Amino acid sequence: MTPISTPSGWSSGSEETLRPAVVQDAVNGRVLMLGWMNEEALRRTRETGEAHFWSRSRGRLWRKGETSGNVLRVVEIRLDCDADAVLVQALPAGPTCHTGRPSCFHRAPEGSEIPPPSGSILHRLEQVVGSRRDHPEAGSYTAQLFAAGPDEIAKKIGEEAVEVLLALRHQSDRRVLEEAADLLYMLTVGLSLRGLSWDAVLQVLAERRGLR
Repeated sequence: MTPISTPSGWSSGSEETLRPAVVQDAVNGRVLMLGWMNEEALRRTRETGEAHFWSRSRGRLWRKGETSGNVLRVVEIRLDCDADAVLVQALPAGPTCHTGRPSCFHRAPEGSEIPPPSGSILHRLEQVVGSRRDHPEAGSYTAQLFAAGPDEIAKKIGEEAVEVLLALRHQSDRRVLEEAADLLYMLTVGLSLRGLSWDAVLQVLAERRGLR
């Protein structure tokens, strides 16, 4: 975890000194929850490597997951430019929300349920591809790929990989980016075909980096 000193002006035990703390999944970038921290909560978070907050309703310090076991293992802590808000990047041990959902941000403003927030354009692409797989639309190229089956999808992945290699050797930077985007799209289709996700891929990367 990145070391961070306690900002001046922070103190414990008073609601006036609480700062909002946004928790973000360190693997996929999704926003998981909003809590409140004072100096003591920040210090305990730094010392233990697990996210601690100040409960305004109970008037005490609490460790996320102290009853559920769904702790947040902290990877990095950042402060905003005025040191009056905290960003915590963490690895969740289970669902973050007390409702059992991965993120606390699962409701639209009118109160209706919505899918978990996507952490990146790649995750949003994954959602669209999954929708075309489960609910094919006429004229959809993605739906046509799924209908063609795994051999055709594997062939397309290979073709796009070759296009990336050729672009790296002989073409412009813009063309390299375009071909890389095509490859990521086709890989998304391949992962979706197998029921796999980019989160699973990112978790492998996290394991290799020693975050898991």
